[in-house]
Amino acid sequence: MANQRGFGVKSFLALALVAVVALAVTGVWNPFPGVWDWVKRSEPISEPDVVWQERIGGTPRSVTIAGDAVVVEQRTRVEARSLATGVQLWERKADWAAVAGADGTSVVAVGKLLVKGYELLDPVTGAVLREVDDAVAVWTYRNLLLDARCAGATDCTLSAWDPRGTRPIWTAFLPGVSTSWLADNPDLLNTRRLTALRIDEGLAGPESVPPLLGFPVDGRVHVVDTATGRVLQDLQPGRDERLSVVGGRLLRITARSVDGACLFGLAATDPATGQQVWQRAGINLRNADNAGCAQREDPQGSRNVLIGLSPDGREAVVDGYTGRLLQVNQPEERLLAVDDRYSVVRGADQRTIVGRELAAGRDRWSRPGGGKTGVVLTPYAAVISDEKPTRLVAVHPRTGQELLHLRTAANALAIGPGGMVIGEGREIGYVRFGTGVGPGAAPAGGVPGDGAVPGSGEDRPGTSGNPEDCGPKREACPDPGAGKDG
Repeated sequence: MANQRGFGVKSFLALALVAVVALAVTGVWNPFPGVWDWVKRSEPISEPDVVWQERIGGTPRSVTIAGDAVVVEQRTRVEARSLATGVQLWERKADWAAVAGADGTSVVAVGKLLVKGYELLDPVTGAVLREVDDAVAVWTYRNLLLDARCAGATDCTLSAWDPRGTRPIWTAFLPGVSTSWLADNPDLLNTRRLTALRIDEGLAGPESVPPLLGFPVDGRVHVVDTATGRVLQDLQPGRDERLSVVGGRLLRITARSVDGACLFGLAATDPATGQQVWQRAGINLRNADNAGCAQREDPQGSRNVLIGLSPDGREAVVDGYTGRLLQVNQPEERLLAVDDRYSVVRGADQRTIVGRELAAGRDRWSRPGGGKTGVVLTPYAAVISDEKPTRLVAVHPRTGQELLHLRTAANALAIGPGGMVIGEGREIGYVRFGTGVGPGAAPAGGVPGDGAVPGSGEDRPGTSGNPEDCGPKREACPDPGAGKDG
């Protein structure tokens, strides 16, 4: 009897399965998509939950918000997803990818390693906008794209393009080729950024092209004016020297070993005239090896500023264009992040972080932050990673008001004017500003009562009325004569 009952149950289950399959095949009822969605559904990667969360094919190497798309670079392919929904828009095989332009002008450059050439794709449709078959390297910026072509070992040209342009703006000759010129954004002679755990270094995507760029070629440095393409200098660094191009100046950084100690010197010249414009002694830019004071790295800094140690051991922020000391920390303070406008330091009590405005020379905000708190400054927000509890927070860089507050172990991968992409392993998701914060936060990235939106024209250099805030060649300020008749 027991065997008969068991046989009956098995027969019933088999008949039920056959019936369900028949209904699914005929289209009357199909439970399998819902079941599969339930099986593959992942746990939310943050609390509060993200707007959307998707699992991609591999661990992302870089993520960039490009207008209405999120561009995800992986090891052997690149894909784009809708910023609004996370739905995949397109996918391509590629060994490298980089975004140039901003918002509606964004493009995605893709290519293969050890193969000349690249393609420019529309980030939303994936359509090929332009194809180049002879370039060896590409540099991507918000307002410019540069590529290098080499007909021979001593015959290379550098061309500048509008991100969606079809003809080069200018072309410059560079005699020689660097063996490190390969794929996207090879190293130039500028500065090393401060970094933070769980926050991607390229969080905010491409930056505006600096007024001058320093290209290392066969042991020499070629300084190129990015407005005209003119090669202003072709220099050989001295034995104790390292050259760097920061803030529209050519910096000569010296480190000499004397009685077991390194003696540091810093001098800036105008590449157009070759004249020295400022110098400082004793600033340690923390790029020298203790063994013989050999300078093996670029100095620390960001955009137009340098970071170093003053002779009394305090951290200092130096304006690369004028040589001014924009900030000198107290002895126990530690600089966590800096750009042209703001800095964030860990306070002397080691329990708070403080946001400062460089032009005003005073503190703007403070909040709790321990020894493992990390910060990265972007045009849209200061992004903070914390542990115990593990979380990601985005605040307005000037006021400190929270724009985003997530309890998550995920990494901050990309940020834009309206929110941030976070990721953990193969899972990525998008969260809008205003999530996880109290009433009064502006979901689009604004701060009530502040009068400025991060990343908007009201919060950029050159809007304070101070001419020194305009940057080298006044590129950050509007033309005073624009809009006038005659």
